Amino acid sequence: MTKSPFPEGFLWGGAVAANQCEGAYLEDGKGLSPVDVLPSVEGGRWDAVMNPTKALETKYDYYPSHESIDFYHRYKEDIALFAEMGFKSFRLSISWPRIFPNGDDATPNEAGLEFYDRVFDECAKYGIEPVVTINHFDTPVELFKNYGGWKNRKCIDFYMNFCEVIFNRYKGKVKYWMTFNEINMILHLPFFGGGMDVNGEANPEEAKYQAAHHQLVASAMATKLAHEVDSENQVGCMLAAGSTYAFSCDPKDVWKAMQADREGYFFIDVQARGYYPSYSKRFFKEHNINLVMEDGDLDVLKNHTVDYVAFSYYSSRLTSADPEVMKETEGNVFATLRNPNLEASEWGWQIDPLGLRITMNAIYDRYQKPLFVVENGLGAVDTVEADGSINDDYRIDYMREHVREMGEAIEDGVDLIGYTPWGCIDLVSAGSGEMKKRYGFIYVDRDNEGKGTLDRSKKKSFHWYKKVIESNGSDLV
Repeated sequence: MTKSPFPEGFLWGGAVAANQCEGAYLEDGKGLSPVDVLPSVEGGRWDAVMNPTKALETKYDYYPSHESIDFYHRYKEDIALFAEMGFKSFRLSISWPRIFPNGDDATPNEAGLEFYDRVFDECAKYGIEPVVTINHFDTPVELFKNYGGWKNRKCIDFYMNFCEVIFNRYKGKVKYWMTFNEINMILHLPFFGGGMDVNGEANPEEAKYQAAHHQLVASAMATKLAHEVDSENQVGCMLAAGSTYAFSCDPKDVWKAMQADREGYFFIDVQARGYYPSYSKRFFKEHNINLVMEDGDLDVLKNHTVDYVAFSYYSSRLTSADPEVMKETEGNVFATLRNPNLEASEWGWQIDPLGLRITMNAIYDRYQKPLFVVENGLGAVDTVEADGSINDDYRIDYMREHVREMGEAIEDGVDLIGYTPWGCIDLVSAGSGEMKKRYGFIYVDRDNEGKGTLDRSKKKSFHWYKKVIESNGSDLV
């Protein structure tokens, strides 16, 4: 067996999000999350995501998140399966509306806090390190309804109240935190990313960047607070990543690709470097974006940068400056051309393992902070055979090549602290609301209509990933 490039203590694990797995959407005092008011894809989910005000006024036939995969009641069974695979870490999120049902409540919901106590204690039983996302597309719906979401600066105070409660409550139980999931998604899916509706805004781009400023300030303030509460805390930012390639060697295409990457880097530039990047000035000027900042905002950004940079990676992107060339692929939030050198998943996401190495090197070169790959995986339709087996060799092939390229990036000199592939157990897709788009090593008997036993079973990839972890990434066969 070849020597592993992965360091000792590497945080192998898996990732989920509260709003996509917990269910129990109104149990024990929980308030509404954005996904709780969104229908299935057949019921018009994408229209609802982009028009949330209208969605709140509509009664849909089926809401996938309401029961989801019922992690709320089955967490012990699920964490035991994670432990059987050998997880060193488990990335999850704390549902903000489970702790503060309305977002602006004077006191937290004790039943919600007790649930996460039980989850973290269960992780500790198996020696699994929780990696907690504070806001994973989970801004309480009441903050959207009553304040307009993150467009309103008051959300900083509500978020900090949430942070103060959970940092103190879970001191000693949680060391790794991330402030916002895929923070750059606020530009693409404002309801998910910022709990807001930009339809009707005079300048939607200005509204989104103003909300982003509030989140960036909140992230820095949370980082400061986390370090004050416990000096052992490690706080990261989180980017929806994937390098953008130029369609050709035409300098115009190269420039277009650079601009596309900067759109995401903008957020991490602030969180990891501590200041707004120089290129943002021209962008704001050309898009008539005038940010309202308060005294002290720039100081807190400068003085409280993150400890590590986390990111999701599913595919690379391809762009051209020629509008005749640009034709978006289906199934992806980011506009991208079809890359003729790559295969694509059933949902049109282009499979590019080397792109992960490229992305890791680009991010590490830029920030020189430890990296954490906190999402990566293949969404696919899985078939349960007559004998109950699920032979997801396509998922194993996808992950093998991505793990191999992570190892290459480490050999390149990238400091990588962990890997938590997305949807380690099947869960509800955030974008489509589907169950048939499965990512997990563990199959959950649930279909798009909410039918099924919710029974868990191990896929072939379960046993493969267990072997990868046991060998610390040296055995990928």
